[in-house]
Amino acid sequence: MRPVHIFGVPLDLGAGRRGVDMGPSALRIAGLGERLAALGYRVTDRGDLPSPIPETRARGNKRKRYVRQIARVCQKLYQLVRRAFEAGALPIVLGGDHSLAAGSIGAAAEDGRHAHKPLGLLWIDAHADMNTPETTTTGNVHGMPLAAVLGNEPMELARIGGFSPKVQAQQTVLVGVRDLDPQEKELVRASGISVFTMKDIDRLGVAAVAERAVTIAGAGTCGFHLSFDLDACDPTIAPGVGTPVRGGLSYREAHTLMEIVADSGRLISLDLVEINPILDVQNVTAQLGTELVLSALGKKIL
Repeated sequence: MRPVHIFGVPLDLGAGRRGVDMGPSALRIAGLGERLAALGYRVTDRGDLPSPIPETRARGNKRKRYVRQIARVCQKLYQLVRRAFEAGALPIVLGGDHSLAAGSIGAAAEDGRHAHKPLGLLWIDAHADMNTPETTTTGNVHGMPLAAVLGNEPMELARIGGFSPKVQAQQTVLVGVRDLDPQEKELVRASGISVFTMKDIDRLGVAAVAERAVTIAGAGTCGFHLSFDLDACDPTIAPGVGTPVRGGLSYREAHTLMEIVADSGRLISLDLVEINPILDVQNVTAQLGTELVLSALGKKIL
């Protein structure tokens, strides 16, 4: 088993609703590190990456609020995750809002560049996160990181690590999407990425979708990065998220998806983001997130 390095990123500059900065603490309280150790992993918790709060910073460009501060956090995360790869570890990044993925994915992509192979990306989310400063309706940067790692604006995130794009469309898969802005739909259609909406999951079944997703993200790559936004799950099982949308993954669908990720043997790094304890009920969303990480790293029913 590869050792596991855990990084907390209490970043909420990219979100419109405060509280996701407490997500890393909620996941630790749910026992993530201890439960991974019980599976046999050698776990090192690297603590939290210092992240500024909105009250101490200027918003800047209203089309991409706080983007410079977010980019600085992502660059630091990139460097820390690179060291985890150099140590032979599997990095797990706890958010925090989804804009942090520009840093973690950048580090995973750089690791692939050393192996002369592209990185696959599995993005599980109710939202596409493919807005740009030109299409956004809110200016919230957590709605833009997938666009950035594919090489689009905002360039402050796209250039993390000094190279762009981080991933190619043909190895990028979006799963669980069900809430898209009008102009964002056009960006998603034009991007060439593979998309499995909740309608696809309803029609095909989550196992078939998961098998296709890991095949696309894993074929010809150094492995894939998994970026999991807890709002992909239905609010009945994950109430503590900043942007809940009805009609998401059920408890068993989410676990089936993670179990198939584990079975693929192609997972090299993972984000778990957008947990908002202020909106949660007795930490159930962080507990769910912890359980899903365990499934992704090999916990089995039998």
